[in-house]
Amino acid sequence: MQQPATVTTTNGQASVKELLSGTKPHRRLNQWLATGICGNDITSSCLYVSAIAAVYAGALAPVVLLLVIGVLYLYKKVYTEVVEALPLNGGTYNCLLNSTSKFAAAMAACMTILSYVATAVISAKTGVEYLHTLLPQIDVLTGTIIVLGCFAALAIAGITESAVVALTIFIFHMSVLAIFCLVGFSRVLGDFSILRANLSQIPTGSNLAMALFLGFSAALLGISGFESSANFVEEQDTGVFRKTLRNMLVAVAVINPLTSILSLMMLPLAKIVVAKDYLLSEMAGMMGGQVFKTILVIDAAAVLAGAVLTSFVGVTGLVQRMVLDQCLPQFLLKQNRRGTCHRIIIAFFFLCSSIMIVTSGNLLALAGVYTISFLAVMTLFGLGNVLLKVRRSELKRTYRAGWATIILAVTATSVGIVGNVIIDHRNFFYFMHYFIPTALLVVLMYLRIPILRTQLQLLNNLIAKILILRTKVVDMITSITNQQVILFTRGGELRRLHLAFDYIRTNESSRSIIVFHLYPAAELDQSQQIKESLKVLEKIFPEFQISFHSRQGTFGPEIIREVSRQFGVATNNIFIGAPEQKHSFSIRDLGGVRVIF
Repeated sequence: MQQPATVTTTNGQASVKELLSGTKPHRRLNQWLATGICGNDITSSCLYVSAIAAVYAGALAPVVLLLVIGVLYLYKKVYTEVVEALPLNGGTYNCLLNSTSKFAAAMAACMTILSYVATAVISAKTGVEYLHTLLPQIDVLTGTIIVLGCFAALAIAGITESAVVALTIFIFHMSVLAIFCLVGFSRVLGDFSILRANLSQIPTGSNLAMALFLGFSAALLGISGFESSANFVEEQDTGVFRKTLRNMLVAVAVINPLTSILSLMMLPLAKIVVAKDYLLSEMAGMMGGQVFKTILVIDAAAVLAGAVLTSFVGVTGLVQRMVLDQCLPQFLLKQNRRGTCHRIIIAFFFLCSSIMIVTSGNLLALAGVYTISFLAVMTLFGLGNVLLKVRRSELKRTYRAGWATIILAVTATSVGIVGNVIIDHRNFFYFMHYFIPTALLVVLMYLRIPILRTQLQLLNNLIAKILILRTKVVDMITSITNQQVILFTRGGELRRLHLAFDYIRTNESSRSIIVFHLYPAAELDQSQQIKESLKVLEKIFPEFQISFHSRQGTFGPEIIREVSRQFGVATNNIFIGAPEQKHSFSIRDLGGVRVIF
């Protein structure tokens, strides 16, 4: 039996083989460890979202925050259906990859990467600025890079170790906020004079509609981070993903409206707007003096630092999946002794640090990137759910989101994108300024075969001295096109096989296909029908090298692993039709195979 194939970079370092050989950590996260990682990101929003909502919606801030929670509830259903049907790392990328083209999925992944970059840099810098209010001697720029470096080291140490730190921060943050709300409401109980004065300023007519629209759009920042859990779902125990969504929803549904109501009861609107960058610390000082203010500042710095960790964990899972699907360079998959892809983490650290240095800490541009990118990611996820329902209706699901739910969710985040562009049109230009270079890298990877062929044509016209370079380019093209993919087929229906072959031609560089057929003992072997269909397909797709294998057996995870080892083909390059409800296994059990029809 053959050993699994090793995909290597030009310097011969193994990448895919390390994942196939089991170096990836086997310890999975329970619901609290997973919630700790993604919860810090979304619950840190209470530090700023109440003030942001008040700036645009005034005394209606609690109302728009409740509307945002309603949107989050809708997306909880959308994410549950898609991720439990396709429980693989990648989030929006994974959803679109299994329902549309690889190129469309890769473009969505670029937005997700930008969202993580913005999250990491903004969270790190804001956390250091909170500390700077207590320790003015701290240099914000240097401190931000140190925070990024510390959490990069923690991510390299391993997912479990970093999750424990994240959970500790999360528990401390929730405890401080609980005390904050209890002390705050006990202080203002019985005195509603400030609240009545704020409510008297509610706009009417068209101004009311505009206040709700802009307030809702701005307040959507309060749910950023909800998409993070889907990007490291493979590191979570079975059933944990749904619980992380529930925990995040409950946390923001309780905290954000309460802090907003409390601010309206304690401070006039004009003062809330002035103190929008440090609203909760200002309120904490009013409640318990300098001591309580110091505690809240420490909590803010800690939870914002925890959001940095969320970015490292999320981007690692996403980029690893993209590399396996040949959207990014293979050398990024190199693993260390702890089973983490340290090159991805280090590259992400340098990217974030360089942006921090280039902008000199002026992060207005990244704030615009942050807003547009994460809302676009959630919107595309909802659209991916629609495509999954239409194109992969046979795919086994544990939950189904209703059509009305999906349409409302996508409409809400689309309105949020428009609203944020209206609030500041520069947000869109900032987003494009960072998105275009990121997308260009993926486009270059996607078009590498035409690029290499162009190079080959140019090399043919050069003098004989560089013939050796020409040979190397030929070898690169050959190694890519000769990489095998395996297609499992249930029968010999020409139409379904033609759809599968057309998908491979459109989305894959490989031109070598192994068609594999399994038949139970109680059924007749359909090999002859399949062979006849393949003869027709050989004429339609002359560029393909097709081989056929048929055997008696039952389709499932065991046969996937056996065939992967036998032919040396990674499970990411094994394509199947959608598993049906009768199957006892899930897509996750099949180890990363792709559903293409």
